[in-house]
Order: sequence, then C-alpha cells, then structure tokens
Amino acid sequence: TRDDLPDGGARHWAAVVEAIRRQNPDATIELLIPDLDARADLIEIVAASKPDIIGHNIETVERLTPLVRSRAKYRTSLRTLEIISKQMGAVSKSGLMVGLGESDDEVLQTLRDLRDVGVEIVTLGQYLRPSLEHYPVAAYITPEKFEWYRLQALEMGFGYCASAPMVRSSYLADAALESVKRNTAEK
Repeated sequence: TRDDLPDGGARHWAAVVEAIRRQNPDATIELLIPDLDARADLIEIVAASKPDIIGHNIETVERLTPLVRSRAKYRTSLRTLEIISKQMGAVSKSGLMVGLGESDDEVLQTLRDLRDVGVEIVTLGQYLRPSLEHYPVAAYITPEKFEWYRLQALEMGFGYCASAPMVRSSYLADAALESVKRNTAEK
C-alpha cells in the first residue's frame, strides 16, 4: 500500500492495472486495496482502470476491529466496499479471519454487513498469529464450522464464498470470479 501518498496510492493501483492490460489484455486482475479513507474520488481512480475484482478485507468482526487492526475502522471498510460495489459497479470481494474470539452471531452479522453493502465474494480463514507481538489466537475453528459459515454466506446471497482454515483472501480467485460471472449471466 502507499498510504503515505496524498492519493493513498490510488493512481499507482490504476497505473499497474493499465500496464498489465497493455502487456496482456486478457489477464484477469484482482486487486486488494486499502480503504483509501472511503473516498469515492480515490476509489473511482482505481475502479476506472477496470480490474476484474476489487477487494478490501474487513479482516474481523466490528467488536474486535479496534483490537486487531492498527488503523482501519470497520465502518470505513464497509463504506469503501459499498462505494466499490454500489457506486462504481465493480465486482467486490472481502475477507475475514476467525479464531480471534468472535461469536458465531458476530461472524454472521459481519457477513450480513458485507452483503448489505454489495460485496459479492467473501473468504473466511483461520487467524494465525504472525508473531508474539500480534493478537493471540483465541480458538482454532473446525472445518465443519467453516463449512457452516460458507453455507450461511451463500444463503445470504453471496455469489461465492471460500471458507476453510487455510483460506486467504486470494484463495481460488479464478473460481470466485467465474462463479460470480455465471450467477450474473443467469439473472
């Protein structure tokens, strides 16, 4: 990320997409961007470059956000995703980690929040503590619970959900995009 730049790196993101398109017009491009302070003008710069998917990870449930995310705010992330989805009309994606001490109700509320702002693709994975300085793992979630989350997400209307212990935000990105395209064509 380039949060140090006045535009949060938006022009850099767009320039990268445009450079890839010049070299390989058929490339599928998925971005994972910072929240850009939920500024529509900056998000529009990124969206105008026409990546196939624009992702921004919510990371965790609202209650735990101040504890595990150093700068990001839950509602700012939701607003960013809403701008991507509803204002820009781009395919949007978000991901969250579980195992930080959240309840099932909190995970389901986070999924509803994401769906309400138009997110089409969601990923859920096990939080793994990167170092002793990071927030500790509160629980290891079972594969069965991950499958339950996946089914709940699909029931809520997500076009695609990857949910398993080792899933990360870019997990099976090609399958996610194909699923969303198929669902859109069927409507």
